[in-house]
Amino acid sequence: MGNLFGRKKQPATRITEQDKAVLQLKQQRDKLKQYQRKIEQNLEKERSVAKQLLKNGKKDKAIVLLKKKRYQEQLLKNTDGQLENLEKMVDEIEFAQIEMKVVEGLKVGNESLKKMHEIMSLEDVEKIMDETREGIEYQNEIDSLLSGGLTDEDEEAILEELNEITAAEEAASVPVLPEVPTDELPEIEREKKREKNRQAEMVPAS
Repeated sequence: MGNLFGRKKQPATRITEQDKAVLQLKQQRDKLKQYQRKIEQNLEKERSVAKQLLKNGKKDKAIVLLKKKRYQEQLLKNTDGQLENLEKMVDEIEFAQIEMKVVEGLKVGNESLKKMHEIMSLEDVEKIMDETREGIEYQNEIDSLLSGGLTDEDEEAILEELNEITAAEEAASVPVLPEVPTDELPEIEREKKREKNRQAEMVPAS
């Protein structure tokens, strides 16, 4: 039951050597930036201290402090160059990773095309094109006939055949009624004979 309501495990992401290299470079970059911020803070602080030493008449100590400040400014300048190199290297590695993915995609695409070509050869394509061409030509011939390519005799023959088909269908649709009998029924015939005999008996003899 716990598995039914538990969260599905996400597939583990594969970490490459390039990913590790990029991570290390970014960590070094972040450390350099922290070092730069620390030097900048020290420079501002030492400048303020040097001003205070000059006010107090301690010129020698102020000069020593300004020399230290100058050295730290050179370090800060060097870290700018190192930071720029790290950023450039990170960009190059990430771009190389993108290029690798593009190459892998092209490789998969080429494999798919090869399999499709194995399924359908050039001969099959030519056969299909020929059959399609023949079908189009046949349809064009039919269209040409239907659009007025028939002679007057052909038109008359078609109308005559159409009338024959119509007449046959109408004849088939009319129900056939039974014939009316012409002979009289036996009972009626016997009654007529009896009537004649009665009339004969009623006539007096001369």
